[in-house]
Amino acid sequence: MADFQRTERIGDLIQRELALYIQRELSDPRLKMVTVSGVDVSRDLAHAKVYVSTLVDDDVKGAEIITVLEKASGLLRHMLGKNIKLRTLPKLHFVLDRTSVEGPRMSRLIDDAIRDDESPLKD
Repeated sequence: MADFQRTERIGDLIQRELALYIQRELSDPRLKMVTVSGVDVSRDLAHAKVYVSTLVDDDVKGAEIITVLEKASGLLRHMLGKNIKLRTLPKLHFVLDRTSVEGPRMSRLIDDAIRDDESPLKD
């Protein structure tokens, strides 16, 4: 149980630090609207899956943002190493988090289905 809490705390810390670094240290204009929405760290602390979301609703631009972040992962790990004292820092794997786009769409679909169920049947 204590191991799970430790990986969760490390994930939260990495999330806060990466959010600051991406906004303040990386000068790529494609990253201005990027938010770090979560970080899952493996139990052995070797890998961290970093979920990023953006307001851009374009899959091509989303893939482009992930590519930019993957290229900058070495620099980001270096900056993390200065502020987080761990024996080994996890390797960063960036994943596009689509919940900010898919959530409202799913909500509309559910509302439409409920509205259709409540409407009287037409013969």
